Amino acid sequence: MEIRNDWTKEEIKAIFDKPVLELIYEAATVHRQHNDPSEVQVCTLLSIKTGGCPEDCAYCPQAARYHTDVKVHKLLDVDFVMEKAKKAQESGSTRFCMGAAWREVRDNRDFDKVIEMVSGVNSLGMEVCCTLGMLTETQAQKLKDAGLYAYNHNLDTSEEHYEEIISTRTYDDRLETIDNVRKAEISVCSGGIIGLGEANEDRIGMLHTLATMSEHPESVPVNALVPVPGTPLEDQEKVSVWDMVRMIATARIIMPKAMVRLSAGRVRMSVEEQALCFLAGANSIFAGDELLTTPNPEVDQDKAMFQTLNLKPRASFKGAAAEKFLV
Repeated sequence: MEIRNDWTKEEIKAIFDKPVLELIYEAATVHRQHNDPSEVQVCTLLSIKTGGCPEDCAYCPQAARYHTDVKVHKLLDVDFVMEKAKKAQESGSTRFCMGAAWREVRDNRDFDKVIEMVSGVNSLGMEVCCTLGMLTETQAQKLKDAGLYAYNHNLDTSEEHYEEIISTRTYDDRLETIDNVRKAEISVCSGGIIGLGEANEDRIGMLHTLATMSEHPESVPVNALVPVPGTPLEDQEKVSVWDMVRMIATARIIMPKAMVRLSAGRVRMSVEEQALCFLAGANSIFAGDELLTTPNPEVDQDKAMFQTLNLKPRASFKGAAAEKFLV
């Protein structure tokens, strides 16, 4: 199957609306054409600065304006982060992601510490990813020079539904940050969340934005909302596994080489439900008992699942994005 960047919403909708078993079969076929279906990228996500965020993302317990149980902490020490990265590597993770509850990166001592963290984790031979909010082209280049492999900046939802979820930054702000990341030749990690009260048209719209970028994101996280008490979306219903499968399968078909990550919400899924997602083309997960501030399956549970499903962790620095990174 050829790699296309000219998908129309109508074409994506036709794929998304297929009978689910037919959709899974097609996605599994495309997956095998472009990826090793026995390999799953294992990533670890650490919150290096938690809570106190000035944004108003309706799903996020780290927003300062919401009353949640999140414990606020300042930027972690570099040595502490390095210990966490080493433990993640020992447990089988090949990508280490660091998230800070900032609206945007500022050129100060905290950013200098993040640069040091990136350099340190890179020296371990792990892929390093950060999600720090908006950043400039110059800041992106500094991260690249320090050894950053990937930058996560999710679209969250469609452009049409976006204002229902966030008012403190625009959709174009998000796209500008992604452009700055690309200019620095850092691989892009960008996806979204389902279960925010959006319609299927919004899910299709978000996928359309991702699939028509000049270059598909190297990683596409598909998150199921984990409702948190105290946030505006605390009463949202659990996302169906079939909704997750449709998103993952459609993403796999229209972005064949991307790492499609089964992200937040896994803790509420059985092994059988996760297996359906892997069959539909998911080939990346977050490991560890917490994703920033939301629960996640424990490492031992994931190891048992991998053994049951005969899956193996994908090696670091593999694929076209890695080849460009290592030049």
